[in-house]
Amino acid sequence: MLFVLAGLVLLAACAGCRMSALDRLIFFPERFMPAPPPGVAEQRFAAADGTRLHAWLAPPPDAFAPVLLWSHGNGGNVGGREDVLLALAARGLGVLAYDYRGYGHSEGQPDEAGVYRDADAAWQHLVAGGIAPQRIVCFGESLGGAVSIELATRRACAAVIVVSTFTSLRDVAREHYGALAALAGNQFDSAARVARLDVPILIAHGDRDEIVPFALGEALYARAGAPKRFLRVPGRQHNDVFDSPPLLDAIAAFAREAVTDAHASR
Repeated sequence: MLFVLAGLVLLAACAGCRMSALDRLIFFPERFMPAPPPGVAEQRFAAADGTRLHAWLAPPPDAFAPVLLWSHGNGGNVGGREDVLLALAARGLGVLAYDYRGYGHSEGQPDEAGVYRDADAAWQHLVAGGIAPQRIVCFGESLGGAVSIELATRRACAAVIVVSTFTSLRDVAREHYGALAALAGNQFDSAARVARLDVPILIAHGDRDEIVPFALGEALYARAGAPKRFLRVPGRQHNDVFDSPPLLDAIAAFAREAVTDAHASR
């Protein structure tokens, strides 16, 4: 989550500017993409507005395994998340890690509405490929947690898992910039959406997160309806939270439990 690193001067300069100027302080895409690792396939599909998108797919090991639909944070691209993708796949999960528009090999330029369309296109790509919604787990990190929550208010899924995410972008900015946070408006307002979810949610957060304060993860959990679970990740900051094997184990276990329950309730 690099928004807060953009600088007080740049944030103040956006007062009265077009939203695209603020978007440049929110999204930090990386265009360079490595080749996918062995066992991971490249995927291409289009969003509703025609924007061509790129993704990596670690196929599920069988016809019953959960599939994580992974919405990443606001920096880099899926190529920088290879180790985590492989670690999750090794725990028996399928993973579709897609790049938002403007990231990696995906076309276009990112904005809030656009990345929501991209998540929807990734969901449709999985379903068109034979993955039942009851096997899909909307999985997001940092800003991607907000994208995952928004997607799950519109599309069927087994569960939602978010890591190092927040109540709203404005709340993150307020922690760092005070009153200037008002310039963020109501972008990525998960606090207003999370209570509308009708599937289980796991919210995990490093208790030393220096970018998105741990308290915002707790506040998001408080807003969520049941069934819900909160996982404190001891000693982890924003960018090393996935270095915790117990977190990866918890993600896999929660996803399997949710998919099993979703199938049982059909």
